[in-house]
Amino acid sequence: MTAPINPAHNTRNLAILAFCQALFFSGRTLTFFAASLVAISMLGKDLSLATAPITMMLIGTSAGTLPAAFLMRAWGRRWGFAFGSAVGCIGALIAAQAIALDSFLLFNAGLLISGIYAGFAQQYRFAAAEVAPEHLKEKNVSIVIAMSVIGAFVGPETALLAKHWISAVPFQGAFWMLAVFYALSGVVILFADMPRLTKQEHDDSGRPLTTIMASPTFIVAVIAALFGYVVMNFLMVVTPVTMETIKTVVFSHENIKLVIQWHVVGMFLPGFVTGHLINRFGVVRTIAAGAAILLCSVLVALSGTSFAHFLTALILLGVGWNFTFTGGTILVTEVHTPAERAKVQGANDFLLFTGLAISSLLAGSVYHHLGWEWVNYAMLPVILVILLSALWLRVVRRRERALAEAAAQ
Repeated sequence: MTAPINPAHNTRNLAILAFCQALFFSGRTLTFFAASLVAISMLGKDLSLATAPITMMLIGTSAGTLPAAFLMRAWGRRWGFAFGSAVGCIGALIAAQAIALDSFLLFNAGLLISGIYAGFAQQYRFAAAEVAPEHLKEKNVSIVIAMSVIGAFVGPETALLAKHWISAVPFQGAFWMLAVFYALSGVVILFADMPRLTKQEHDDSGRPLTTIMASPTFIVAVIAALFGYVVMNFLMVVTPVTMETIKTVVFSHENIKLVIQWHVVGMFLPGFVTGHLINRFGVVRTIAAGAAILLCSVLVALSGTSFAHFLTALILLGVGWNFTFTGGTILVTEVHTPAERAKVQGANDFLLFTGLAISSLLAGSVYHHLGWEWVNYAMLPVILVILLSALWLRVVRRRERALAEAAAQ
C-alpha cells in the first residue's frame, strides 16, 4: 500500500498544485479571450470557423488525456506534469509565430499542441485528492479547482496588456506570455513531493476498465462533468463572438473582457466552499443544484442581449459548472483503487474533452446558422440529462444502502 500521508506534505503539495492550477487557467482564459478575437481578424466575414482555434485546443486536450495518465503512472506525477508543461510551451510559441505570419492553419496547429498540456494539467485536481488525508480529499480538490479564479483576472488582463507589444501584430505578445505561464508551471511542479505507486500497485492492473465504467457512480461522474462542461463551453466560446458581432449593441473589448473575467470568477470562486457543501449535503445534491443553476443561466441569456444579461448569464454559468464538475471529479475518485487510477482518470478525461471538442465546433456552427438564441435552446435537454442522472444515482444509492442494511440484520 502507499505510505500514510504526512499532513505537512499535504499542505506543501496542495500549495504547489494550487499555484500550478492558477498558472494553467491564467493561460486558459488568455487563450479563450484572445483566440476568438484573433480568429475574427483572420477570417473576415465568414465566422463559421470562429471557434475552430478553441476546438483545436480542446482536441489537443482530449489527445493528451490518456498519454498523461499513463506517463504519470510510469514516471510519477512530477515529471509527467513537467513534460506536459514543456509541450504546452512549444504550442504557445507556434501560435505566436502563426499570428505574425497571419496563418490561420498554423495558429490552429499551435493551439492543438498547447492544448495537449491541458490533458496533463487537468490531472492537478486528481493529484490533490491523492496527497490528502481521506477527510480532506473533497476540500483539497475544491481548493485546487478554486485557485483557477486567479486566471479570471491574470489571463484576460495579460492578453490586453501584451496585445500591442508588437504594434503591427496584435495579440502575438499574448501568446508569448502563454508560453511563459506554461514554462513556469513546469518548473514549479518539480518542487512537489507526491506519492508514487508501490511496486505491488504498479504491477496490479486492477479490475477491467469496462467493469468500472459500467458502475452507476462512474456513469453519473462522466455525465455531470461532461454535460456540465458542454453547457459551459457551448455558451462561453460563442459569447466573445456574439458580443463582438451583435448589431443591436456595441461592446468594447473591455466589456468582453469583464464578462469573461466574471464568468471565470463564477467558475472557480465557489470552489472554496464546494468541498464543504459536498461534505454537508452530499455530492448528488450538489450536482443537482449545479444543473438548476445552469438552467437559470440559459434563461437569463434568452431574456436579453444587454451587458447585464451577458454578465449575469455567464456568472451563473460558471457557478453551475463548478458544482457539476467538482461533483463529477469527486465521484471519479470514489470508483478506483490506486492501481486503477491511471486508466480510470485517463478514460474519464478522454471522454470529457473529446465531448468538449465536438461541442466547441458545433457551437460555432449553431451560432453561425441559427444565432445566439438557439445556442441556448440547444443546452436545455443537456441540462435535463444532468439532473435526471443525479436523481437516478440517488435512487441507486438508497437501494444499495437498504440492501446492505437488510443483509446486516
